[in-house]
Amino acid sequence: MSAKLLIANRGEIAVRIIRAAKELGLETVQVYSKADADMLAVQLADEAVEIGPAQATKSYLKVGTILEAAKSTGATAVHPGYGFLAENAGFADAVEAAGLIWIGPSGNAIRLMGDKVAARSAAHAVGVPTVPGSEGHVKTLAEARPVVEQTGYPVMIKAAAGGGGRGIRIARDEAELERLVPQASQEAAAAFGDGGLYLEKLIEKARHVEVQILGDGEHVIHLFERECSLQRRRQKVWEEAPSIALRQETREALCRSAVALAKAVNYKGAGTLEYLYDDITHDFYFIEMNTRIQVEHPITEMVTGIDLVREQIRVCLGEKLRFSQDDIRLRGHSIEVRLNAEDPAKGFMPQPGTIGRLRVPGGPGVRFDSMLYSGYTVPPFYDSLLGKLIVWDEDRPSAINRLARALGELVIEGLPTTRELHLALAADPDVRAGRFDTTWLERWLEHNADELGGQVGH
Repeated sequence: MSAKLLIANRGEIAVRIIRAAKELGLETVQVYSKADADMLAVQLADEAVEIGPAQATKSYLKVGTILEAAKSTGATAVHPGYGFLAENAGFADAVEAAGLIWIGPSGNAIRLMGDKVAARSAAHAVGVPTVPGSEGHVKTLAEARPVVEQTGYPVMIKAAAGGGGRGIRIARDEAELERLVPQASQEAAAAFGDGGLYLEKLIEKARHVEVQILGDGEHVIHLFERECSLQRRRQKVWEEAPSIALRQETREALCRSAVALAKAVNYKGAGTLEYLYDDITHDFYFIEMNTRIQVEHPITEMVTGIDLVREQIRVCLGEKLRFSQDDIRLRGHSIEVRLNAEDPAKGFMPQPGTIGRLRVPGGPGVRFDSMLYSGYTVPPFYDSLLGKLIVWDEDRPSAINRLARALGELVIEGLPTTRELHLALAADPDVRAGRFDTTWLERWLEHNADELGGQVGH
């Protein structure tokens, strides 16, 4: 395999990609902003190119500047990681138009699956169930009312071109619908350049379950599911694989549906199909697809033994899938917790700073994916994610015990982190019993956040 890979991202995912690329024998080029000159990915890459000032709009989101960096270094492929331009179809097209290899699905697949309305239509076409909602874009209150007559309240109002759980509003009656639809459309237009919305019935106390897939443009396999229900403001906090909520027949049907939908768009690379799961009826509903590697991909790697980033690179560089579905086995249980530079006792306010003493946990079944090293100053301009602590064990109770032990070993001095939150969750009886849904953590935090001050020095 011969290629020179440019990483168009930063932080822990850039480190993850560089490591996978080097294991494949590929040269690596890391782009960076002025604020990121000292980041670990810059130190690990074979080459590094500064692409602009701290603001992402003037660096990590500058398509022309990134492509120029690729040209000047002789890079032959571009990996977008997650976030920034990872799901930007225009960037994918520009990379390929420049004669480079895009490590991801085609721009057309990103457009189709990145637009929530188009993705719903694609799901319907192959018989994948979706949450009752609008069949097309909704921009006005007049267009919204007939949808709500069919779905009933409460209803979720989402930006058709949005993602990451941001900007979602919930209308529980007519008055809220009248107020929120124009507001959501204006915000969507400002944030995404598209004021289109779609409406979706709110399924209360649902679980968030997602299926990991890999495709080579012709064949698609799944690598089972992840449970991501422990969320704050629709941002994932704690993830597990597999979900303990699913019966085996439901798991099989869920994963089959994900493969069918990915095949329908000739998917190439790693991708994730997200679903809502009703614990009571055992029904599941497709909600969206993420056409990139996910933050939580390590737990799937732990329970299947497949390196998703390496396989993602392989297939996008032209190799066929090296595995059939029968080769994929589910073994044990894995949990990932996100460690952010935030103080739960202060409304999870991001608080960057300089890393002092750093002690990384070890032992069997423990993995720590991060961008940290002692003396590194975390810049204030980007996402507050510092790293991810991932554990594996033979069953879920053992995995939770191992997580608590590893969190106890972890020391990150110099700034507050969410370590204390995860220690508290690992000890909580509802979490240990798997009794939670997508709204559980918000309710729990109402009663416990004051006790979870991010302790500088731990």
